[in-house]
Amino acid sequence: MTIHTVEIPESSKVFGETRSAFERFGYSAAVRANGLLFIAGTIGRRADGTIADTIEEQTEIAIGRIEEILRLEDLDLSALVDVTSYHVDIHRHLPGFSEAKRRLVKPPYPAWSLIGVSGLASPGLLVEIRATAAYPGTDR
Repeated sequence: MTIHTVEIPESSKVFGETRSAFERFGYSAAVRANGLLFIAGTIGRRADGTIADTIEEQTEIAIGRIEEILRLEDLDLSALVDVTSYHVDIHRHLPGFSEAKRRLVKPPYPAWSLIGVSGLASPGLLVEIRATAAYPGTDR
């Protein structure tokens, strides 16, 4: 089995200063294996490192990061097959999350699980989204 890690370019406007987290915490943004792309949890941290204030903006940023990783692999959101999102205070923030998700994610929809959690890696984070995408064909 061939495994390939996706590297975020230093020039990434989407990840910006936050790109250093991959090395600092010892993980890859995404890993390609057996025709699938496994995308690590993405959060609503802006490229300058600040955390967005609202669930809507955090959701937009997190999905935008997933979109950027997919773009680096010549894919788009339609390649997603399985998504899990983790939500702080899920009942309070679900309407705003759902609205932002509805604007950004179009059919065909992936399988999607929502899980309520007591907290995420940094205070102020309200959502983290991890995803799996499938490559067309079997040559990757």
